[in-house]
Amino acid sequence: MSRIGRKPVVIPEKVKVSVQGTTLQVQGPKGTLTMNVHPRIKVAVEGHEAKVARPTDIRTDRALHGLTRSLIQNMVVGVTQGYSKELEIVGVGAKAAVKGNVLSMLLGFTHPIDYAFGKDVEIKCPKPTQIQITGMDKQRVGQVAAEIRSFYKPEPYKGKGIRYVGEYVRRKQGKAVS
Repeated sequence: MSRIGRKPVVIPEKVKVSVQGTTLQVQGPKGTLTMNVHPRIKVAVEGHEAKVARPTDIRTDRALHGLTRSLIQNMVVGVTQGYSKELEIVGVGAKAAVKGNVLSMLLGFTHPIDYAFGKDVEIKCPKPTQIQITGMDKQRVGQVAAEIRSFYKPEPYKGKGIRYVGEYVRRKQGKAVS
């Protein structure tokens, strides 16, 4: 049996989890998240715990068992604490600023890059070279961070680009001049 899927999801006092058919809804202080559960997987809410069960031991069911439990846990943490990612911009003259629901970045290209984000995530720029992304949905926060990073990935020769805070960029020596 799946070790992750076996563990019940502990539901805090201020969170409400409801299951209707294959739709799971988690409400908390930060908002509401919904998810469609695979029809073969059963989710039961008992008191302050949510338990996930699978019908058989076939490979698909085993994979969905642990995945569903992890997704429910991420939803509970998201509506109580939220998730955040931080990016830093490295390069001369590279900077970012938020104007309404648009992140405007000057990354050394001939034009500024504007990234429009939705209301499900919040982006702040405490410094011109720092970007903070916060939200309830772990997948959405990670996806937005990856999309912003894809505009100018860190390059291995000078290390310029957009990187996650704490990310190590392996540097190359470059061409040797003799």
